Amino acid sequence: MNPLGKVKIKWSPNFAYAIGLIATDGNLSSNGRCIVFTSKDLEMINNFLKCLSVSSKISMKARSNEKEKKYYYVQIGDINFYKFLNSIGLTPAKSKTIGIINIPDKYFFDFLRGHFDGDGTSYSYWDKRWKSSFMFYTEFISASKKHIDWLRGEISKKIGINGHITKSKNNSVYQLKYAKRESTKLISRMYYGKKVVCLSRKIEKIKKALAINKVEDAQVL
Repeated sequence: MNPLGKVKIKWSPNFAYAIGLIATDGNLSSNGRCIVFTSKDLEMINNFLKCLSVSSKISMKARSNEKEKKYYYVQIGDINFYKFLNSIGLTPAKSKTIGIINIPDKYFFDFLRGHFDGDGTSYSYWDKRWKSSFMFYTEFISASKKHIDWLRGEISKKIGINGHITKSKNNSVYQLKYAKRESTKLISRMYYGKKVVCLSRKIEKIKKALAINKVEDAQVL
């Protein structure tokens, strides 16, 4: 860990993962130097610091609309890193304006894994309309249509799957969803090794769904 809290700007799987976290749960302050990362998961806070190789005090706060719910957060004051984030497409108040993020192709799926841990979800269920039909989905979420379109385009270009885009019931966010076959292909690229940094509760949930799907496929065959 760097005791000065300065980020070494060098692309790597861990660095790209951290950029994915910043793209979702990070906030660039208007002062031009501070990056704040917030999460309910202490594991994700520690992953963030580990991947950037910095030391920073972990604090807790309540969001204004959820006074009883505590969140962990860390703040990094680093002008050079702030300028770097600007240069790749990350800006203050980015939630609805974020678009293309300039990620090297080599590290795109590490970035995507961070994006998924920050603002993604997976879910599964048995479809009662069909006998022995187990469904599962991988989903990415953003308030910016431009960003969701960019994610979809990059994933399609790299591994040839298309997914589909929906809007939440209150129309506040866009949802990029991949169903079972496409989801399996995507997951294998995001979690390409046993030691990749990720949020443990999310990968465990995915593993359980994949195990059920494997059993179902064997029964069909």
